[in-house]
Amino acid sequence: MIRYDALDALPVRSALPALTDALDDSGTAVLVAPPGTGKTTLVPLVLAGLTGGGPTQRVVVAEPRRIAARAAARRMAWLLGERPGGSVGFTVRGERVVGRHTRVEVVTTGVLLQRLQRDPELPGVDVVVLDECHERHLDADTAAAFLWDVRQTLRPELRLLAASATTDAEGWARLLGGAPVVEAEGVAHPVEVVWAPPARPVRPPHGMRVDPALLAHVASVVRRALAERDGDVLCFLPGVGEIARVAGQLGELGGVDVLQVHGRAPAAVQDAVLVPGTRRRVVLATSVAESSLTVPGVRVVVDSGLAREPRVDHARGLSGLTTVRASRAAGRQRAGRAGREAPGCVYRCWTEAEDVRLPAFPAPEIKVADLTAFALQAACWGDPDASGLALLDPPPGGAMAAARSALVAVGAVDCAGRATDTGVRLARLGVHPRLGRALLDTSGAGAEVVALLSEEVPRDYGDDLAGALRRARRGGDAYAGRWTAEVRRLRAVSGEFSHPPAGHRGTQAAEQAGPGAAAGTRDHRADASGRTGPSVPPEGPGRPVRVDGEAGPSAGSLAAASPVGAGAGEERLAGLVAGLAFPERVARLDGGSYLMASGTRAELGDGSALRGAPWIVVAVADRPVGKGHARVLLGAAVEEGVAVGAAGALLEERDEVHWADGDVVARHVERLGAIELAVQPLRDADPALVRAALLDGLRQEGLGLLRWPAEAQALRQRLAFLHAHLGEPWPDVSDDALHARVDEWLEPELSRCRRRADLGRIDAGQALTRLLPWASGDAARLDELAPERITVPSGSSIRIDYGDPQRPVLAVKLQEMFGLHRTPTVAGVPLLVHLLSPAGRPAAVTADLASFWKDGYRGVRAELRGRYPKHPWPEDPTTAEPTRHTNARLRR
Repeated sequence: MIRYDALDALPVRSALPALTDALDDSGTAVLVAPPGTGKTTLVPLVLAGLTGGGPTQRVVVAEPRRIAARAAARRMAWLLGERPGGSVGFTVRGERVVGRHTRVEVVTTGVLLQRLQRDPELPGVDVVVLDECHERHLDADTAAAFLWDVRQTLRPELRLLAASATTDAEGWARLLGGAPVVEAEGVAHPVEVVWAPPARPVRPPHGMRVDPALLAHVASVVRRALAERDGDVLCFLPGVGEIARVAGQLGELGGVDVLQVHGRAPAAVQDAVLVPGTRRRVVLATSVAESSLTVPGVRVVVDSGLAREPRVDHARGLSGLTTVRASRAAGRQRAGRAGREAPGCVYRCWTEAEDVRLPAFPAPEIKVADLTAFALQAACWGDPDASGLALLDPPPGGAMAAARSALVAVGAVDCAGRATDTGVRLARLGVHPRLGRALLDTSGAGAEVVALLSEEVPRDYGDDLAGALRRARRGGDAYAGRWTAEVRRLRAVSGEFSHPPAGHRGTQAAEQAGPGAAAGTRDHRADASGRTGPSVPPEGPGRPVRVDGEAGPSAGSLAAASPVGAGAGEERLAGLVAGLAFPERVARLDGGSYLMASGTRAELGDGSALRGAPWIVVAVADRPVGKGHARVLLGAAVEEGVAVGAAGALLEERDEVHWADGDVVARHVERLGAIELAVQPLRDADPALVRAALLDGLRQEGLGLLRWPAEAQALRQRLAFLHAHLGEPWPDVSDDALHARVDEWLEPELSRCRRRADLGRIDAGQALTRLLPWASGDAARLDELAPERITVPSGSSIRIDYGDPQRPVLAVKLQEMFGLHRTPTVAGVPLLVHLLSPAGRPAAVTADLASFWKDGYRGVRAELRGRYPKHPWPEDPTTAEPTRHTNARLRR
């Protein structure tokens, strides 16, 4: 029996006429409705014609999280007086509750992507609702782009609705071809803000780490809220670990139930939090409770101010979730949960001054996340670079290039970025392409390890992947239950998709594959848009694996031969799967840390079960505050042979000649990426490689490695002067220019060099003469245009200092310049004359000698004639006899 009283009470009802008109007229719309208005529950029921009016339609609602999808379906079924699986059903990874008469189906965005890849026309579907668009999850953005593509090319009658609590309505409207924007008014109860920062500063979050002092403070604020306010308390924390720690610190609260709600919580707990409790409750939740779920009875929110977002450290080849400060938009969403049903209060665990410095909105996942799965989705869709997809934000070029490299490495795409047969199979598996490749390469035997790596492993499982596998097998906790279900699913889909027949459309296992799953049709738009689908090269079995240094069987046969129940088998299986998934993270012990094949160093935590292992594979890592090295959070010990075999694509032997430690180093190296396996001195190195190393040394340490006698330095300075003032044909002799023309001036001397000492024997001045403009004949004018010396009035030949190419310097005793009215010039440039005292120290500096004799000389004469009485200091220097001698010499 339909609960009309509850349906009529939902505020979004007032916006329904405008919404249905917009969809009828345009086929697309953007619905902006505050939390609690009923946009997730009432709107799909009305569009499907299940509330007693309107045509019958089939509606698919896409939610970003499994917990939200299940909750929305159950709520809609309750409003209809039914159970899920009747008129309303849901499909999430590993669970499908849908019946023959289902007209509203709630799915995760990952499941929707899988359906679109398998059959982009979505036969039988009339309307697709993309809920919670403001969260900007990558799967949701991708699904929106694919749906718009389908509407433009295949099904113009398909209706699309983007719905959100707070979103960039203008942006979504543009994305959906100028869709109308419909706004619904909410019932907003006032929410009081209480600023409750810690008494003492806490360390900012870094990676997955949150200062325990902040968590202790959050627990104390929860206790304070219970004492000061009525109603249930909803506390926002960044992740499962922080929820568990705060729950432990709260301990037993008399008459109060403490519930932990997150995406990995048991279904029973998730269901319990969505119905009113018989006792007062404290609900510790991640961001899943921001907008997707309504928790009844909540009057107080305690906000830690933290959230988890995906990040990629491209420099170290690491990706994963990281803890960040929640945005102001998220803060408003969280606070609003306290005012859903009545006036409430939010305790914010930071200062009001900090609040204005927070980011306005969360970063779109496409800007910060690992794009490997997205790139595979785009390739399977027939748009490898995603340039033709309607996206609010384009994918960053660097992240897409890194994703393309990863996909090429696992054989998912060809060099042009087009999906291969393997890529299509990998996309169907519903796991990251790296893990999917490991699953296929082990013929499904690695399903247990892949399931572990697909979801964050509880911290108390430790950092040893094999140990975590044993712990999960023992069961007894919620994580182990989810792991067991995922293992069953992976074994089913790995067998089903290992070698799919032509035209295979998948079954329920594919339907529940989840994020990243795709299927057979690669480029559905070829007929409609003229684009051609990818070529699909033949794919062989898993790559060979070397065991104990010798060529061994394939990865699949090796895994199958491992005794799964034995400890040694677990170690080998864990190491093999991790190595196949992350070949560049195979690492060897090197001093006090591990050097990965990627070149990044990693360290084990205190008390690690992996300590002392000669070889490991780093499956999960982060970077601690102030550290240049990664920290291993989850890894597997591995035998060298398996490590080398798993990362076989990175194995190479080559001659290496380079400049290191101030000289040429030549050696023959066998390496696994950055890991040197064997090194031998190279006696007869390729002369071309030696020459390149010497040039690198000259670039690193400068041309000072050559011999520069005084004449050579002077020649370079004279040439620099002429180039600065006359230009061509006089050469540029800067370091960069000389490096660029090394073939012209440093040969054949350079070709005879083998080491640093040989460079030091090259006369740079003699080599520079090769750059003089001999062909034009201007070289003969070098001494005329830039003479080494100039004769002054006294008859002395004084050297010119060309150290500053803009203004050469003539340093000469003042008395030797008597009688000279004009400043000497070279190549038309006046010299900067340093007039020296009898002691050789500058008495005056001038570029205008006539002006100096007229205005400056009198002061210099007055200062120096008493100090140097034996030297001539005439009244009129312009008519005096120039001299190098004293008065006594002159009188003689």
